[in-house]
Amino acid sequence: MADNAVRAGSRRRVRLPARALLVLGGVVTLIGVVLLAACLKDDLAIERRLGKATAEVVSVDFQRTVVRFATPDGAVHSPEQGVLYPAGLEPGQLVRVEFDTADPELARVAERTWTLAALPISTFLIAVWAVLLPLVWWVRRRL
Repeated sequence: MADNAVRAGSRRRVRLPARALLVLGGVVTLIGVVLLAACLKDDLAIERRLGKATAEVVSVDFQRTVVRFATPDGAVHSPEQGVLYPAGLEPGQLVRVEFDTADPELARVAERTWTLAALPISTFLIAVWAVLLPLVWWVRRRL
């Protein structure tokens, strides 16, 4: 009888870390899905009120790529958060951009969409689960 009580206590100690790992994986997955949804939302806003311009790449760093472009009304815009989907851009380069005419702060490199974000996010999530699932299995087997 005492042996069964020890085993039950041991199972509880193992279940908690395993569940915590699964919750962690769920949270990371949720963040990835929300990120993709945000990309899609921004793209839909741009496509609803599509404006096009040629922009100069002002700066490129890890967090953002700053561009400067003029809208048809003559106003010059440089989105504070940078341009969406900036891979491969370099300072001084001229690039076509598409922007939301109601909010020119929302701009993306022309012909690039949320689908560019799908591959790296899904690859990251597959890697997360490829690590977490064996780890959960190992924690449960430790019993």
